[in-house]
Amino acid sequence: MSSEVLVSRPHYDSRAVAQGVPVRDPHVEPDVPQPSSGSATAGYRSAKYYPAEWFSNYRTVLQQAGTHHHEAQSIQRESKTLHQDTEAATLKTQAVGTRLLGERLQETHYWKSELKRHVDKLLADTESLLALKTRLEKALDATETPFAIATDNLNCRARRPGADLVRDTVEEELVKEVDLIRSIQALLKRTRAQVVTQIKMNREAKQTLELDWSDKYQAYNFDDHSGRYSNMSPDTQHHPSSANLQDQVCNSTVWTKFTQDNLSKALQEEQATNSLRVLVERVLQDTTDDLRVQCSSVDRAFSQRCAELIEAKTQLEMKLAQVLEQIGAQERNIVALQQAIHNKEAPLRVAQSRLYLRSLRPNMELCRDVPQFSLEGEVRQIDATLASLHQQLSEARGSLSHLEDSRITIEKDINCKTHSLFIERDKCMTHRKRYPAVSTLSGY
Repeated sequence: MSSEVLVSRPHYDSRAVAQGVPVRDPHVEPDVPQPSSGSATAGYRSAKYYPAEWFSNYRTVLQQAGTHHHEAQSIQRESKTLHQDTEAATLKTQAVGTRLLGERLQETHYWKSELKRHVDKLLADTESLLALKTRLEKALDATETPFAIATDNLNCRARRPGADLVRDTVEEELVKEVDLIRSIQALLKRTRAQVVTQIKMNREAKQTLELDWSDKYQAYNFDDHSGRYSNMSPDTQHHPSSANLQDQVCNSTVWTKFTQDNLSKALQEEQATNSLRVLVERVLQDTTDDLRVQCSSVDRAFSQRCAELIEAKTQLEMKLAQVLEQIGAQERNIVALQQAIHNKEAPLRVAQSRLYLRSLRPNMELCRDVPQFSLEGEVRQIDATLASLHQQLSEARGSLSHLEDSRITIEKDINCKTHSLFIERDKCMTHRKRYPAVSTLSGY
C-alpha cells in the first residue's frame, strides 16, 4: 500500500450550486507526481476549498444581503405610501357615506311628512264619508214614511164603492210617487254602496300609506343610528355578508316611485272622495226636491176623480201569470241542472280513479303518456262542465229568487189596487199630513 500513488477525486461544491454560484471545473494539474506527506494526509484534499472559491462565496453572500436590504427599503416606502393613501381614502369614503346618510334622512323625513299629511287627509275624508253614509241611511229610512203613506192612500182608494172605483189622476200620481220613492230608495242604496266602497278604498289607501310610513319610520331610525356610528363607537361589529349586493333589493328610483305611487293612489282616492261628496249632496238635494214636488202633485190631484184601476189590475194579473209561468219553468230548469250536475259525478269519479291508479305506477312506468294527457283533459273538461253547470244553477236560482220577489210585489200591488176605494178627504188627505219635512228627507 505504501508504494501506491493516491489520486484525489474530482471536486464538486454542493453549497455553491445551492447558492446559484457557477461551479467551475477543477483545475487539472499536469500529471506530475506530488510530494506525499505520508499516510496521515491521505484523503483530506476533497473537503477543502480553493482561495478563489472562498472569495467568491463571501462576495455572493454580501451581494444577496444587499439585494434583500434594498428590497426591504422599497417595500417599507411603498407600505408607508399605501398606508397614508388608504387612510385618507377610508376617511373620505366614510365622510361621503355619512353625508349621504344625512341626505337620505332628509329625503326620508320629507316622504314621511307627505305620507303623514295624506294619512290625515284620508282620515278626515273617511270621517266625512261616514257622516254622509249616516245621512244617506237616515234619508233612506225617511223615504219609508212617504212610501207607507202612498201605499196606504192606494189601499184606501181601493175600497171606493161602485163607479168611484176608477183610475183617475190621483191614482196615477200615487203610482208615480211609489215608483219615484222606489227609484229614490234604489238610488240612495247605490249611493250608499258607493260611499261604503269609497270608505273601504280610503281605508286601504290609508293602511298602505301607514305601512309605508311605518317602514320609513324604521328605516329613518336605522339610518339615523347608522349615521351616528364612528370609528370610536363601541357597538360596531363585523358583518361581512351585509356588504353583498342582494338581488331582491330595489334601487332609489324604485323606492321613490313606490312612495310616489302610493301618494298618487291616495290623491286619487281623495279626489274621488271629494267628487263623491258633491255627488251625495246633489243626490240628497235632488231626491228631496223630487219627493216634495211629487207630494204637491198628488195633493192637487186629490180633487179630481179616481183613475180606472181595471186595466192596471188586469195588466198586473197578466204580469203575475207570466212571472208564475217563468217561476215554474225556472224551477224545472233548476231540477234539470241539478240532475245534469249529478250525472257528471260518476264520470268524474271514474277519471279521477284512473288518474289515481296510474299515479301508483312504479319507476319509469310513471310517465306522462297519451292516456295520461287524455285523462287529465277529461278531468279538466268535466270540472269546467261542472263549473259551468254550477254557475248556470246559481244564476237560475238567483233568477228564481228575483221572480219570487217580483211575484210578491205584483201580488201586493194587485191587492192594493183591488182595495183602493177610499174616501179621499176623510182618509187620504189626513194621512198625507204626516209627510216628512225637507230636513228629514235630506238626512238631518
